[in-house]
Amino acid sequence: MKIICIGRNYAKHIEELENEKPEHPVVFLKPDSAILPRKNPFFIPPFSNDVHYEVEVLVKINKVGKYIDAKFSHKYYDEIGLGIDFTARDVQAKCKEKGLPWEKAKAFDGSAVIGEFYPKEDVEINNLNFQLFKNDEIVQDGNTQAMLWKVDELIAYVSQYFTLKKGDIIFTGTPSGVGKVSENDTLKGLLAGKKAFEIRVK
Repeated sequence: MKIICIGRNYAKHIEELENEKPEHPVVFLKPDSAILPRKNPFFIPPFSNDVHYEVEVLVKINKVGKYIDAKFSHKYYDEIGLGIDFTARDVQAKCKEKGLPWEKAKAFDGSAVIGEFYPKEDVEINNLNFQLFKNDEIVQDGNTQAMLWKVDELIAYVSQYFTLKKGDIIFTGTPSGVGKVSENDTLKGLLAGKKAFEIRVK
């Protein structure tokens, strides 16, 4: 399976990190070793002093597709979930300064939290509320209406470069409100009011 991540898909998040708005979706990958095993805590890696949470709506691909037309994208997924793209922001900043890839900052072990998935029929994918709570305080509050590129557009775009396969997961970008995690934090994600995950930080 592949974990395909989309960066800079919410305007306010672009602003908070002082990035430029891209002409096309920003795409990067995480290996399957990045998946945080269920019920495991997230351990802050020793190479970073500034790991940030980024809550994101997830889409699970249900069949093989290549060069998918956006009007047919809805046929390639039937489950929607929620997760976290953990980012070593200090490592990322150094990579960006030198024009280097982000993998060390984005794709390290445990950097992908994948929560519960729900049938897409149970949600309105283009008007979907989701939140992240840190220690019972809401820190990110998003709605997929604010996406620069909607889910079906993302699937069509990504499939131009990568063959999508059953079980692949697309992280669709994070809204504003990202921030640092610390030891003993508890992170809880809600998708359409339902708890999708809860993890401890060590």
